[in-house]
Amino acid sequence: MAASEDTITDDGNHTVELTVLDNEESAANGGSAAASSEEITPLLTQIERPKINIFSVSRSRRKPRELVIKAPETEISPVSQFMLWAWSGSRYSGLLCMALSSVIYFVMEILSENFTAQSIPLFETAFVRCTVTLILSYIWLRRIGLPIFGATHPRKLLLLRSLVGYLSLLSFIYCIQRIPFSLAILLSFTTPIMASIVARIILYEKLKITEIGGLACSFSGMLFIFLQMLTTQGTEKTEEASNSSFRGSNHIYAALIGFFSSITGGISYCLIKAAAKATDQPVVTVLSFAILASPAAGICTFAFEEFVLPSFNSLSLMLALGILSFLAEVFLAHGLQLEKINKAANVMFMEAALSQLWGIGTSSIAPSLGRLVGCILILISVSFTMFFGPEKENE
Repeated sequence: MAASEDTITDDGNHTVELTVLDNEESAANGGSAAASSEEITPLLTQIERPKINIFSVSRSRRKPRELVIKAPETEISPVSQFMLWAWSGSRYSGLLCMALSSVIYFVMEILSENFTAQSIPLFETAFVRCTVTLILSYIWLRRIGLPIFGATHPRKLLLLRSLVGYLSLLSFIYCIQRIPFSLAILLSFTTPIMASIVARIILYEKLKITEIGGLACSFSGMLFIFLQMLTTQGTEKTEEASNSSFRGSNHIYAALIGFFSSITGGISYCLIKAAAKATDQPVVTVLSFAILASPAAGICTFAFEEFVLPSFNSLSLMLALGILSFLAEVFLAHGLQLEKINKAANVMFMEAALSQLWGIGTSSIAPSLGRLVGCILILISVSFTMFFGPEKENE
């Protein structure tokens, strides 16, 4: 590239200067200029500090004082901790729920014996308990946000459980009104044995020799307890031979009805286990039974018995027993859901042992060798099931 300059002097002579630059030289000059500009540029560029005004948001790296301080932990009572642990916090939860159910039934028995001030018909009592159970189970499911009738596929199980369960209740009420009380209770405690047999047939649960021995030991204890009571009641009723309710074919018929109640009760336990596993919520099985049993017991109250208007104390006791009955049924359903039926059923014998020991301790029952032996056999069997049952199963 060439460039020229033309200048005029005072004397009129022209002076022309011609400067020729090659491309390589100009590129070298340009490179040196660029290099010099790069040398002038500082190695560390200073970042422009952001401007802060009243509208800018300042965020401190340290957490505010309120967030650093930990919130105080809510205090939980030991009873609540034990209930939560027994419900789902232990591998023994199934057996513990069955034990809690038996203890609640035992407390119900004490309350009904010591605080009953008025004779209430059995169907009326069953109606109040089933109605209280219906209301509480409905509230329970609403609070936890579950559908009332559960999923669609286990509804047949729930309906069958309700029908069989109420049939067992109806048979037991008929039985207990027509045979001696001790015999009716002894027949009702054959329900765990029937449940274990039915579970072997329907649910294909295996019965081990130790489990059969535990059930046999517990039922032997029941025989030690109630056979003496049966012989005592038999001698007292020899003078009442004219009463056909306690002799002859009527007596045998009522005993067969009681045995039928035990069989249907055992089937009901298996259906409770199957329905509770299908719905994953034991309260649904309690609600399904109460939906059928409450109106049916109300109809039987007015059809077969005379309605008795309860006093305030009697009504309060009936409501309290209804609440306890709801809790006992929920623990029973959850225990059957978690544990094998033959192990869970063996724990149910604990109620009879606690009742006898309470009677002996309060001097309402005369102590005898047979009762003490029976209680010891039941407690040994239940303790063996409680402490060694889950470990054997896990192995």
